[in-house]
Amino acid sequence: MVAHARIDCMNEKTTPDDADHLKALLKRIASDQDHAAFQSLFRHFAPRIKGFMIKAGSEAHVADDLVQDVFLKVWNKAALYNPEKAGASTWIFTIARNVRIDRLRKQSSRHFDDIDDMELIDDAPASDELLARNQTDKIVGSVIATLPTDQQDAIRLSFVENMSQSEVSEKLDIPLGTVKSRLRLAYQKMRKNLEGVA
Repeated sequence: MVAHARIDCMNEKTTPDDADHLKALLKRIASDQDHAAFQSLFRHFAPRIKGFMIKAGSEAHVADDLVQDVFLKVWNKAALYNPEKAGASTWIFTIARNVRIDRLRKQSSRHFDDIDDMELIDDAPASDELLARNQTDKIVGSVIATLPTDQQDAIRLSFVENMSQSEVSEKLDIPLGTVKSRLRLAYQKMRKNLEGVA
């Protein structure tokens, strides 16, 4: 499935984020295993997720692999998506974040692991893991909601829309220094409020 929706489509232009449309695509994937809906969702999110992975330090070929892993999880876990708890973007980017963390753990240079710390691979997340993720999503969402609107816009364009700071500057018609300042202030407030959140 994922292999058919190639990373080559990353250069395609995507339409503006339509939250209801994206939720509907996830619903079609969950209920009907709709390949067309999956390809549409892939075209929309793949370039953003690849950019997110590269910004986080992954090489392009690794980012491509991670995108494939993310969408395999999206396909397999679409039925777990609850639109009342998170938007499609939040849900998919949470999966992307977790896939990246899992990859980093596997690449860890530790030679010995305590058996109590080992994770057994299971496609279905444990209920406590789902609860923790949902709680984290709510906390992050509530922290972002406390930011001034101008900082929220800068965060959304930079990380959800995957725009560079200069693109954000152009989109918002503000100086680049102002974009950097808004993002820095947002990071500081979010870091302070998210300490200890997994």
